[in-house]
Amino acid sequence: MRKNTMFRRLFAVLLLLSALLLLPGCDMLAGNEEDADDADTLYLYNWGDYIDDAVIEQFEEETGIHVIKDEYDTNESMYPRVAEGAESYDVICPSDYMIDKMRQNGLLQPLDFEAMPNARAYIGQAYYKQSQAFDPDNAYSVPYCWGTVGILYNAKMVDEPVDSWTILWNPKYRGSILMQDSARDAMMVALRVLGYSMNTTDEGELKEARDLLIAEKPLVQAYGIDDIRDKLASGEAALGVIFSGEAIGLMEANPDLRFVPAPKEGTNVWIDSWVIPKNARHKENAEKFIDFLCRPDIAAKNFEFLGYSMPNTALEELVADDMDDGARAIAFPDESIFEGQETYRYLGEAMDKLYTRLWLQVKVE
Repeated sequence: MRKNTMFRRLFAVLLLLSALLLLPGCDMLAGNEEDADDADTLYLYNWGDYIDDAVIEQFEEETGIHVIKDEYDTNESMYPRVAEGAESYDVICPSDYMIDKMRQNGLLQPLDFEAMPNARAYIGQAYYKQSQAFDPDNAYSVPYCWGTVGILYNAKMVDEPVDSWTILWNPKYRGSILMQDSARDAMMVALRVLGYSMNTTDEGELKEARDLLIAEKPLVQAYGIDDIRDKLASGEAALGVIFSGEAIGLMEANPDLRFVPAPKEGTNVWIDSWVIPKNARHKENAEKFIDFLCRPDIAAKNFEFLGYSMPNTALEELVADDMDDGARAIAFPDESIFEGQETYRYLGEAMDKLYTRLWLQVKVE
């Protein structure tokens, strides 16, 4: 009898809880209620040191929206956190091919460009056109930073014209060549030398590129990422594959350095863009933030902090007077640099694994 009474009471409590969960405004019991203060919040997920903190502070002051920032170091480390829904971020800045992957896997939501007039007024159409490689209808992303993968060389150590990737196979520079430790970037160089697309899915072409990189290996001083910058700045190497945004600072540190943004065989034009995840809880705040970043004065602050090229059409007029000719040519190249160039696309999990496997074969050969 006592057990029956306790059971009935427990059952009544469970029924009451179930009813409460179904009532409007009672999401708190399910752990989903948005705190009143949280409505004026923005959860930002971005690369480390990829936005000026002073810009975030200004956004908070102007809008009253509090920004909570989390950081990642690679697209690949960012993706699973978003895909698994472990965190609910409102705005993220992935790279081109990762935006393609997130879009194809239903992890993004369309943007309301009516709520972002600066994104239409100041982001150049050439950059939206280039973005169609990974966002075909320009529905999910707003370009933030862009650049190319090129060759940085020391004019005191290289005494011939540099206009081709093939110089990285010249035995004259044995032990003085630096390559990116990245499957897509390293394979891109070899694929372009061979005349193939950097987005090829042909296994035969990819194996040819692998073999070409293996043939280059005895000439390579190191495969790296951050250490490439240090070695080129200090004169420890003659040539290196590097991103255009890094070249400006390195040329300031070492006046002997010169940069070739697009070797004649072609290169990767990369674009990092702002997107809003499907599970974002503060979409309006995210669109305010993206639109704020597209404002020319804000883009100028970010450019001074980052040094990376930005697609803002009003930016050059604001910052060019403080730059020398070499830096200006890198930061604001003619739009013709896009002609014939490719942007990395997401090729599927199987291709990702193949590229990685072939690149590992290069490194262990």
